[in-house]
Amino acid sequence: MNLNKFLHQWFGPSESIRVQTSGSTGEPKEIRLKKEKMRASARMTCRFLGLHAHDTALLCLPLDYIAGKMMVVRAVTCNLQLISVPPTSCPLQKIAEKPGKIGDIDFVAMVPMQVYNSLQHPEQREILKRIRHLIIGGSALDPALEEELKSFPNAVWSTYGMTETISHIALRRVNGKEASLWYKPFEGVDVSLNGEQCLVINAPYMSSEPIVTNDIAETDADGNSFRILGRRDNVICSGGLKLQIEAIEDLLQPSMNGLFAVVGCPHPVLGECVVLLTTNPQLESVKLLCETTLPRYWRPRKYIYVETIPLTPTGKIARQEAKALALERMSEK
Repeated sequence: MNLNKFLHQWFGPSESIRVQTSGSTGEPKEIRLKKEKMRASARMTCRFLGLHAHDTALLCLPLDYIAGKMMVVRAVTCNLQLISVPPTSCPLQKIAEKPGKIGDIDFVAMVPMQVYNSLQHPEQREILKRIRHLIIGGSALDPALEEELKSFPNAVWSTYGMTETISHIALRRVNGKEASLWYKPFEGVDVSLNGEQCLVINAPYMSSEPIVTNDIAETDADGNSFRILGRRDNVICSGGLKLQIEAIEDLLQPSMNGLFAVVGCPHPVLGECVVLLTTNPQLESVKLLCETTLPRYWRPRKYIYVETIPLTPTGKIARQEAKALALERMSEK
């Protein structure tokens, strides 16, 4: 979808916009979001970040998804000056090619892959550093990438949200004195945990009913902030133990070379077992790393070399595709 088509929809007679969910609260599906609630979400973000009329916002995310749509809605609702560039993996390239034509940017939303790629080019890195508010979402921030962003002079934020919550409902600061591992919800948003320790979001401005997510979380002592531990549907039940996929990946992330993904596959004795997909062909060294890094029962039973790890359009590991790939490779042996 291009910008003109979305604007035609936005200013059209319908009171809602059709969007596709990513599966954060269940199977991906098409839903309709009311424009008045999207406007309320836009005002909340701009108020939280202290954005004002005529501030500059950069659109570099695809308009097929809620994150891109909401950048336009924030610009229209809060009278921001919107600059649009193609939603590529290196979105600041066009701006770097026209030095001086575009001044400093006040607000940008990116996925981690776009941030990482921008950091690899000196001119784009400088542009990135001058952005007053850089918000990053779509998937978890790699610890090494987060560490590199801590030296940035302006505000860098990690976002938490989904299509059902009309983009993000909480931010956490990545750099500066306010840096934290805990997400702070916007004003008017309350969070809690259900019996399965999944995050429940109560935000009357966007939904009359609480939204129950599949994200396993913990809240702070006051219940005012939260952090994500993993997903309920990313649990491997192996030999009576429940192993959180994200917890295994987080332990391996600092030391692994290349991309990798942990999946759960059927096992005749254990029920399920841990399987590691990796783009590193040195499987023996990968196995040694796992044996020295992971607790005994977390270690993979199978190591599979693949040329690429399946990813979603927003850069997350495509879990179902990764599992299917693992099963396919295991059946070949």
